[in-house]
Amino acid sequence: MESDNTINHAYTLARERYAELGVDTEQALDTLKNTSVALNCWQGDDVRGFESRSNALSSGGIQATGGFPGRARTIEELRGDLQKAFSLIPGKHRLNLHAMYGDFGGRRVDRDAILPKHFQSWIDWARQQGIKLDFNATCFAHPRAESGFTLSSKDDATRDFWIEHVQGDPCIHNLWIPDGSKDITVSRAIHRSFLKDSLDRIFATTFDPHHMRDAVEGKLFGIGSESFTVGSYEFYLAYSVTRNVMLCVDMGHFHPTEVVGDKISAILPFSPELLLHVSRGVRWDSDHVVILNDDTRTLMEEIVRGGFLNRVHIALDFFDASINRVGAWVIGTRATLKSLLLALLEPRERLQGLENEGNNFARLAFLEELTTLPTGAVWDYYCTVMDVPPAEQWLDDILRYETEVLRIR
Repeated sequence: MESDNTINHAYTLARERYAELGVDTEQALDTLKNTSVALNCWQGDDVRGFESRSNALSSGGIQATGGFPGRARTIEELRGDLQKAFSLIPGKHRLNLHAMYGDFGGRRVDRDAILPKHFQSWIDWARQQGIKLDFNATCFAHPRAESGFTLSSKDDATRDFWIEHVQGDPCIHNLWIPDGSKDITVSRAIHRSFLKDSLDRIFATTFDPHHMRDAVEGKLFGIGSESFTVGSYEFYLAYSVTRNVMLCVDMGHFHPTEVVGDKISAILPFSPELLLHVSRGVRWDSDHVVILNDDTRTLMEEIVRGGFLNRVHIALDFFDASINRVGAWVIGTRATLKSLLLALLEPRERLQGLENEGNNFARLAFLEELTTLPTGAVWDYYCTVMDVPPAEQWLDDILRYETEVLRIR
């Protein structure tokens, strides 16, 4: 293991190297320290939640694959797993909850009857942990979602049920619905008209923006909705801009060849803020564990280069039941933060100067040389300052937790 002296020495050399390029590493780390990422609760239990159900229900296109031991079965187990994950991630971060993760005390509480009291224990726990909460309405895995349509259903009673569920949620939340069809649909316009009307009814109830943020999330397709997705990206982009509702852009909800980072500077000239679901799409699966790849780097570079960090909310959205679930949280969050650090350490003024001169060759050459700068030394130093294990040292902690906690569940 690296000693603190070795890490500090490596950081000193890295800081000097970046200073030669006009980059203040301390300023970059201060910005990173004050940036929160919302961890997704559904990674810990394979998107099952804590509702009392009498039978298995379809998940509306959501599927967690794999059978790795240690899935959280109770609220207490999920909170314990989250605390372990938070302890290995530098900085102060948030938790993203779905409505079906409420504390229902083993009682059957239908979606349209969920109240703030069902999350009071979560609020108390979050205060103890010193973290903030985000929330999501849960419009899948329910009998009234079995038809494939919720807020866009042709059935008035079904639409009213889901409107009540979403409208009754007094917390910050993002809205994604699974509505769509597996095969050719001739009523696309009708379903989208119903969805527009349902959303208008929901968002007619307004809250203090300091306490409440609404967001809508589109998708290219889902399992069971391969041919038609009612809430497409284009639908929600138009809705968000015309209704002043935040747009959620999920990295896994586009065609594999689309560069999601490129969309940031196209949206924010027209929207005051943006919600990001950082994920990793692989073929048809939109929700692999985030890693430091080109897609994540491009996303963070666009946010930092455009000066958008104070207008973008960063959250995770992935679930993998084939590996250690707690470790997946740590991998994904640390990768997201490392991608952001890389962007913060970029010598933007020098790059912009080359671009303004029209020297595209020098710009490309300089960008290429930046890839081997000692970012790892800066990251390791940041981890030690934030009192979490640097580099790969956190792996031993996770493997110990797996042996002592996860494998005996």
